[in-house]
Amino acid sequence: MQQEFVNNEIYDVVIVGAGIAGLSAALYASRQRMKTLVVAKDLGGQLTLTDLIENYPAVDSIGGLGLIRKVENQAKRFGAKFVYGEEINEIHKEGDLFKLKGILGEYIARTVILAFGKTPRELNVPGEKELKGRGVSYCAICDAAFFKDKPAVVVGEGEPGVEAIELLSRYAKPAYYVSLSQQLVSEDEATIKSLLSNPNIKMFLGYRVTKIIGNSKVEGVVIQNIKTKEEITLNVDGIIIEMGYILRTDFLRDLVKLNEKGEIIVDELGRTSMEGIFAAGDVTNTPYKQAVVAAAEGVKAALSAFNYLRSKSGLPPVSVDWKAEKKKAVVSFRL
Repeated sequence: MQQEFVNNEIYDVVIVGAGIAGLSAALYASRQRMKTLVVAKDLGGQLTLTDLIENYPAVDSIGGLGLIRKVENQAKRFGAKFVYGEEINEIHKEGDLFKLKGILGEYIARTVILAFGKTPRELNVPGEKELKGRGVSYCAICDAAFFKDKPAVVVGEGEPGVEAIELLSRYAKPAYYVSLSQQLVSEDEATIKSLLSNPNIKMFLGYRVTKIIGNSKVEGVVIQNIKTKEEITLNVDGIIIEMGYILRTDFLRDLVKLNEKGEIIVDELGRTSMEGIFAAGDVTNTPYKQAVVAAAEGVKAALSAFNYLRSKSGLPPVSVDWKAEKKKAVVSFRL
């Protein structure tokens, strides 16, 4: 949840989402010397749930997180900045600029790329909304290390929940696991045995979270046994929620056109119905929901944003092809 930004800075592009589409957009935008900021609720999105990818061009096999980390590092190398634990809930246009409002702050951009895919599912319990970014997290990979030697809890289901508590248990003391399910689910039986025998992990299977407690930060969670209705308070400094993903685009209905599924409608260049706003990946109406497709759509959106800014400053569009990439020919600009 560390922040790498100053809220009153004006960015050439703010990218909402850090899945493969958003990170690919960040890589290409930053290579074009655009001042680039990525804001995201978590790192990697649904791709981090994939243990093995064997159909990504030029890569024999790699885990979803491994692929995500590689692209993230590439984008950082070219100057992209990142804010994790952020959730954008409002975007509006002011003159030639866009103002994005989130739970951690406000951001100003000349262009916006929407690439947040499906959004982590929330618990919708008292205290969750108020304490987002202040101990409430939706990304174990991003935030587990922040709870080193502190008590923390994972609320999860299925394989994502198992992976999250395994990771948190390396840092938190103790690491609690709360799940509606009565048993752990994982393809790796050895992992389940290891978790069940780990003295640092305290299991609460068949429980739900009813409340998150805290003022300026998380101080505890109230959990309830789904059968007996007995309630227990766990004193923790953080809660990591790993409950799967949903499409959340309702806050965009008055900004860009959506289809009947709630997906953002884009053209072949990644442009939305609002000039200056682009979109890519699973959040759009592009029919093929594959990592390589999302990456390519992110690249197109970034180059379209770059050419949009050039047009606003009276410059002709630039066609970035493999020859230009090979020669590292990059055109810089500032409005």
